[in-house]
Amino acid sequence: MDDPVGYDDVLRSAREGDEAAFRLVYRALQPDLLRYLTTLVGAEAEDVSAEAWLQIVRDLDRFRGGWSDFRGWAVTIARNRALDLLRRQQRRPAVPLPVTEFIGVADPADTAVSAVDRITTYQAIELIATLPREQAEAIILRVLFGFDAAATGNIMRKRPGAVRTATHRGLRTLRERLDDGDVTALAPVTLDEVR
Repeated sequence: MDDPVGYDDVLRSAREGDEAAFRLVYRALQPDLLRYLTTLVGAEAEDVSAEAWLQIVRDLDRFRGGWSDFRGWAVTIARNRALDLLRRQQRRPAVPLPVTEFIGVADPADTAVSAVDRITTYQAIELIATLPREQAEAIILRVLFGFDAAATGNIMRKRPGAVRTATHRGLRTLRERLDDGDVTALAPVTLDEVR
């Protein structure tokens, strides 16, 4: 996705301070960015995304390049914020609360229509998130964002061949799990997997 419908021009306007253009940039990138972050940090994806957008806004005037470059730059920022979170969690593990602590807490976004509309996407993201982090990340960046192996390698700090291998292995594992009907989740990502 190099420059859909003139996004290079929209990005240029956003860099110059046009709020309407920035909203278009945000709306074009945020859904995919959020799905990507969900594979890395699960329920913390929205918080990590917010941190990433703060940095993107702060540094946008210094960014140089087109829409494709911007997407890679933004994903790299989001990935770095996700890895920071995983490191913090490793140093200070959270104490889980019992479900009963949340009885009576209403979620205004939890409607039947919303659930039906999103279930397939969430199931796919959850299934991808069961893969080892490197494979899940490679699949999301290659398939969801449409980055080639070189761009994905730049974001993940891996060689293009390693990205292709991780993508292939991850897709093969997903196919096998779907064929076997085994779609159970694996353990969460650990700091060792981040390094």
